Amino acid sequence: MSKKHYAVIGHPIGHTMSPFIHKKLFDLAGIDADYTKLDIAPERLGDEFESTLRGLDGYNVTIPHKQAIIPFLDSLDDKAKMYGSVNTVSNIDGRAKGYTTDPDGFIKAIEAAGIDLDGRIMILGCGGVARTIAYEIALRGKPFEFAVRRQSVGKAGLLCLDITRKLPETQVSFGLIDQIIGEVDVLINATPVGMYPNCDEQPIHNCAIGRCHAVFDAIYNPLETALVKRAKANGAKAEGGMSMLVWQAVVAQKHWNGTEFDSEDIKKLCVEAAEEMKNRG
Repeated sequence: MSKKHYAVIGHPIGHTMSPFIHKKLFDLAGIDADYTKLDIAPERLGDEFESTLRGLDGYNVTIPHKQAIIPFLDSLDDKAKMYGSVNTVSNIDGRAKGYTTDPDGFIKAIEAAGIDLDGRIMILGCGGVARTIAYEIALRGKPFEFAVRRQSVGKAGLLCLDITRKLPETQVSFGLIDQIIGEVDVLINATPVGMYPNCDEQPIHNCAIGRCHAVFDAIYNPLETALVKRAKANGAKAEGGMSMLVWQAVVAQKHWNGTEFDSEDIKKLCVEAAEEMKNRG
């Protein structure tokens, strides 16, 4: 079997963890493949799609191409259509098909952390990550709420309308992030607050964190945000975003090659990826 070729595309592509994670997954699966990163400026996407991307067996897509890539693709799977976003493309028999693996990555990461999506579920933020997570919760018939900054109230309202338009049975609301009251069963941070290099920042106050029974932070750098550290110190279950990053890569591999992985191997890979990021400083 000939060697396969994969990549991640974005602009700027930066210090992505994707090559490290996917190379490890190819090794686990016994697949002879290479994986590189391609910095493609937005104005070059169309040209590079035909000259470069068509020649790959598959690739991942990151900012700013997750929506822009769609018109060039031959087809989308149902979930990518619903989200209007693509982060994984497979090239099979000359046809490019787009997928979004972030939603499944979130669900698998939550399950691996032993966090049940039940009770009062609150999502901090209303951007792209929040939208992805919200739809997965809505698809499971769970009520939830957004907590946002005052300047994002309009955006949160539109997102709620979008969700209920597509999934009419969904119970969703929104409020201000600095006015969270009461107990929260599952808190999900989908904001960039606490991301490197601003590692000491928290999206909500300590008193609010103290009323959270479980916390998931989509940020993976640092490995443990101030929010996760505080939640753990309070005795709550808490998980960072590295597992979501690894699990969405696992789902991408399944789309590319139908590969299945042992959950224990993936747990080990999460630890290895964490160590790799520490070493990168």
